[in-house]
Amino acid sequence: MRKIVVLGAKGMLGHELLKAFAGVHQVTALDIDELDIFDLDATIGALQTLHPDLVIHSAAYTDVDGCELDPDKAHQVNALGSRNVAIGCQKTDAAMVYISTDYVFNGQKTGPYQEWDTTGPINVYGTSKLAGENFVRSLCLRHYVVRTSWLYGRHGKNFVDTIARLARERDSLRVVVDQTGSPTWAHDLADKIAELVRKEAYGTYHITNSDTCTWFQFASEIVARMGLETRVEPVTSEQYVRPAKRPTNSVLDNYYLRLEGFSQMRSYRQALREYLKS
Repeated sequence: MRKIVVLGAKGMLGHELLKAFAGVHQVTALDIDELDIFDLDATIGALQTLHPDLVIHSAAYTDVDGCELDPDKAHQVNALGSRNVAIGCQKTDAAMVYISTDYVFNGQKTGPYQEWDTTGPINVYGTSKLAGENFVRSLCLRHYVVRTSWLYGRHGKNFVDTIARLARERDSLRVVVDQTGSPTWAHDLADKIAELVRKEAYGTYHITNSDTCTWFQFASEIVARMGLETRVEPVTSEQYVRPAKRPTNSVLDNYYLRLEGFSQMRSYRQALREYLKS
């Protein structure tokens, strides 16, 4: 049994991580109410007291448009907060899992992004998360950087729940058709992280449900599976203006995961079916 600390435990992924590790390990759940990771001394002190074997850092400011409007907050939480956690892990000899994002890429590649591809975020959220990655790599020797994409699940605002709610309230929805990615259920991501950390194969990994779609295709599938007749209308990113730019292509190839012998994540369609039933 290992001692594991989950940061951001009240978030969407945090809830699933607690379930994935419960009963197998001694897990401590921490969120902003218990620990402000922007406080370096408090972060180091908490980890020195708990002395975990592994820290899973899922705490983040994930509001992409909010980050664009408040870059200071984005970098305080996603960059400097992650730096503090990395320092605390190194000082206490704990391994670290850092949850990152497909938005560290600019979206201009024609095929899926591999782990070694050149990064180049086009919004503040991606920039702050990439800064967090760099801090983790430079400050914590034993680390896993896990990039994922289009995450949804209970206990947090997400695309699936938003579309499901709006489809019940409206006759039609307008959804972006020119952005492609791999929707990922937080439940599946948490289970794969639990599998990954059993092996000391540290490094950077892409972990997403398999298969790809546009936001328009994803919304259409959600509405269809709910048995609703709401029209889903495609619009371009230029027609649907938001504060932060999004990459056109953010498909992540789970390349290193395959090379390490881990099983492929199931299709996002299978995951979506189960999520909607639950």
